Amino acid sequence: MKRIILFIAALFIFIHKGKCQDLITAAGKFINLLDSAQKVRALYPFDVDDRYNFYYFPVDTRKGIPMDQLNEAQKQAAIDLLKTSLSDETVKKVNEIMAHEIILKALESRKPEDHFRDPGKYYLTIFGIPSNKTIWGWRFDGHHVCLNFSAREKKLVAGTPGFLGANPAVVQEGSQKGKEILKDEREMGFALLNAFSPEELKKVIINKTAPGEIITRNDRKAMIDHPEGIRYNEMTSAQQEIFLKLINLYIHRFTKLFADDMLKEIQKAGLENLRFAWAGFTEAGIGKPHYYRIQGPTLLIEYDNTQNNANHVHTVVRDLEHDFGGDALLEHYKSKHLDNIRTAKN
Repeated sequence: MKRIILFIAALFIFIHKGKCQDLITAAGKFINLLDSAQKVRALYPFDVDDRYNFYYFPVDTRKGIPMDQLNEAQKQAAIDLLKTSLSDETVKKVNEIMAHEIILKALESRKPEDHFRDPGKYYLTIFGIPSNKTIWGWRFDGHHVCLNFSAREKKLVAGTPGFLGANPAVVQEGSQKGKEILKDEREMGFALLNAFSPEELKKVIINKTAPGEIITRNDRKAMIDHPEGIRYNEMTSAQQEIFLKLINLYIHRFTKLFADDMLKEIQKAGLENLRFAWAGFTEAGIGKPHYYRIQGPTLLIEYDNTQNNANHVHTVVRDLEHDFGGDALLEHYKSKHLDNIRTAKN
């Protein structure tokens, strides 16, 4: 029995090291495939202010190298880097969200030469130098995708803010009619809402009108000062089960090992401190704006479907302690960076 336990422990360490090495190897492969001009666009120091830019809507000021300026090998390397930090299902969703730009372009009757909606306008930026001994990070962002990652000592330590959206939420016509990329997020949210009694809904529903946008928007610090909604320990066991499944849906957008670490921190902060809140319509459907959020000491999840006649979804995961790697990681980076400079001078 002891040998079996030791073998399993060794196997877990081996798999964990392999995943971490995959992260560094994938980043290095992507960088090595870039030419000099592309590297200027894609590579930045870890401590630049731009690392905190969090845009999930079209802007012309994004840093990084866009997908439409990469060849096929470079594009595959970019997707491979995504795969080191995200679940397979999330990588699929990211690809579908990017492809959604074609549908949106048609819906808005844009001309072929108009690239405001463009699957190629998704950017990859690497901050710092990926290696086994450095603090570094990377970002993949564009319209309706903004994913931010930080790594230290061969380990992914932060994966938020993490945003995914879809417009249209449900495709209404054409060959992809009925397609709904973020269907699980909608269905599971309503499943939890519908599990509450009329009396419990008085705590759950915080407003009859849904906000026009996720409340934390693209702020550097995610902050909702006055938590509202029903607490975890006020739910029945059946409601708690659905609630935890909903949390798992969002947290497992990341790789299992990283998601497990996040869940441990959520549990350590106390499940009893988690709340679920709802605003807007309590029936699903286009033309019925609705919003929900999950909030706790370390976690904030928001889902909003209000724009474009409630057929336009925004979802975001914020780690209230480790967004953008957290302040402690940045301070450690700066301290180590200064030490390296002093060593070089001496």
